[in-house]
Amino acid sequence: MNFLKTGLLGLFSLFAFQVKAQSDTANTRSYADQVMIRVNLDTNIESYIFSAGKGKDAFETTLSINNKTKTSVSIDYRIISATVSFTPRFLDGNNDDEMKGKSSYTDLSFRFFPGRFIQNVYYKNVRGFYVENMKDLSPEWQEGRDPYIQFPDLRVQTFGGSTSYILNENFSARSIYTQGEWQKKSSGSWIPFVDYDLTIFRNKIDGVKSKEIQYNIGGNIGYFYNWVIGNKVSISPYLAVGIGGKFSSYRDIENARAKENAQYATIRMQGGLHIGYNTDRFLFGGRMNFKAYAYDQKDNQTVENNNLYGLLYIGYRFPPPKAVRNTYDKIQKTIPFL
Repeated sequence: MNFLKTGLLGLFSLFAFQVKAQSDTANTRSYADQVMIRVNLDTNIESYIFSAGKGKDAFETTLSINNKTKTSVSIDYRIISATVSFTPRFLDGNNDDEMKGKSSYTDLSFRFFPGRFIQNVYYKNVRGFYVENMKDLSPEWQEGRDPYIQFPDLRVQTFGGSTSYILNENFSARSIYTQGEWQKKSSGSWIPFVDYDLTIFRNKIDGVKSKEIQYNIGGNIGYFYNWVIGNKVSISPYLAVGIGGKFSSYRDIENARAKENAQYATIRMQGGLHIGYNTDRFLFGGRMNFKAYAYDQKDNQTVENNNLYGLLYIGYRFPPPKAVRNTYDKIQKTIPFL
């Protein structure tokens, strides 16, 4: 427990130092001293594709989550960030649990910017999948009439992170990831990064439980560009590719002896596009990101994991009220890492 507290204290201290260090430069405008309120509309699409066979004998099965569109309101000031989110049932696709089953999706992440490094840590918990390509498996299946095959107990937990380094010191990653800065001039950068995660798969079929633990690590290189149009609009695409390794341990919980270990080489790709409008007070925009990796198993079997994330946001910045600023400063004297 003491180690955990020390680690958290170190992370917060690092982040707080970077917040304090932010200031305007010839290439960037910093908003570290402003309060930002944002309304977000976001969605996540998570799927696993299992392919087997070749030629006419080839077939694939796609497992997807019953995705929901979420709305959230966030308030940010210095190191403090608070978010409240909910899932409106009146939006299309948010009320089809009967056909596709219930899915839950939790995604927590923290991003730090020590110097030209970008350190990201995250936790993801996904539960409840269904077979998306039912028509391929059963030609007589009718959408809207017949339910999908469901795996309500299939759960995927991931603890992961990535460490990146910005080669071009004039490129602002904060302007894309957090809107905590605005890059004044168009600029791009090659960014090499290492990503790593621990993923736990749990499932229960006909009362039989199973568990698989996977360790993943990969090296990647990507190019990020921030194209500034005028002084208020930016278009920021990026694309990265990489290779890595996967180490898997599977066991049948009911049969302790049924355990398999395997190693695979993986290929991965990710990319995205962020479009934003920014003033010192008002901002809005959207982003679309995708991640994909694949690896070959024995007997001509291929597994792909794809994630597609979309976000729309609108926000407003303003100077902190005097009472808020004074209260924060007093707390900061007591808790220096804030």
